[in-house]
Amino acid sequence: MPDGTLRAGPPFCYRGDMPLKALLSNFRACCLIGFLICAALIGFAIFSQTQWGLQPCPLCIFQRIAFAALGVVLLVAGLHAPRGGKGRAIYGVLALVPALIGAGIAARHVWITHLPADKVPECGPPLSFMMEASPLADVIRKVLTGSGECAKVDWTFLGMSMPAWSLLWFVLLTLLVLNAAFRRRRR
Repeated sequence: MPDGTLRAGPPFCYRGDMPLKALLSNFRACCLIGFLICAALIGFAIFSQTQWGLQPCPLCIFQRIAFAALGVVLLVAGLHAPRGGKGRAIYGVLALVPALIGAGIAARHVWITHLPADKVPECGPPLSFMMEASPLADVIRKVLTGSGECAKVDWTFLGMSMPAWSLLWFVLLTLLVLNAAFRRRRR
């Protein structure tokens, strides 16, 4: 409609002239957009690994896992799309867990990349070896402390490293989740 009002329609209906504000106020749309962003980010990480030869460090792998977990929660939330605030809040909390964990891992990774050379931890064994040789809790603790390969910056875009971009995307996705799940809706 030319006046900018929205027509009622099926839940998956998308009109090309739908304003961004209306799209972002739709729980289902926010969740599915967030899922697509997570899928695109994981796809780019896999592309950069296979096509450019950028091997992920353990912290990069943990960030991919966090994006995947967040993407799964957002996909389920978007497909379910509960009408009530309680259901949306439950999905919001479920999505915030991997989003905030991923942001914490990415922030740690960014911090390690900015350490002076003499403060960078020594390189550790590969993640696959640690998973075979140690209990999961020990592997997680070792990975989160970081190692020398996590301090190496192989790729930048617009002056930001891949961990910095991950941190930015985790923050943006967290804001999207907060908007979708906890924003007051007019009745």
